[in-house]
Amino acid sequence: MNALLTHLAAHPYLVGAALLALVVVAVVEFRLSAQAFAAVGPLEAVRLANAGALLLDVRAVEAYAAGHLAGARNLPSGAIANGAQQLEKWKTKPIVVYCDSGLTSGAAARHLQRLGFTEVKNLRGGVTAWKADNLPVIKA
Repeated sequence: MNALLTHLAAHPYLVGAALLALVVVAVVEFRLSAQAFAAVGPLEAVRLANAGALLLDVRAVEAYAAGHLAGARNLPSGAIANGAQQLEKWKTKPIVVYCDSGLTSGAAARHLQRLGFTEVKNLRGGVTAWKADNLPVIKA
């Protein structure tokens, strides 16, 4: 034990780097576990949509018009923050929320869960991942 303490005292930068790496890994793992509860990839989103899930686009109206998933409903994230009364009939049904990258929709999915929606999923990677998998978008 004494040799370990001597070694740690002799290499403070190495110890500091190891502790910093440990903290970074812990933070990343915590964030991933918090988001993984409701993250689905594009192919899983297709399966859910085919089974009757609501596809909810939380981007601005202009972005929605420029290209969205077939059958998706547009509800900008600001409307979700105001309570999402328009979605009350979907409280216990599957909803796949998406945006351009998956970040805004992740926050929207968490907010919907706080409002009591039980089957909320976030499209991991958003429209960007959708297009990367060569899946179609509809322009309105």
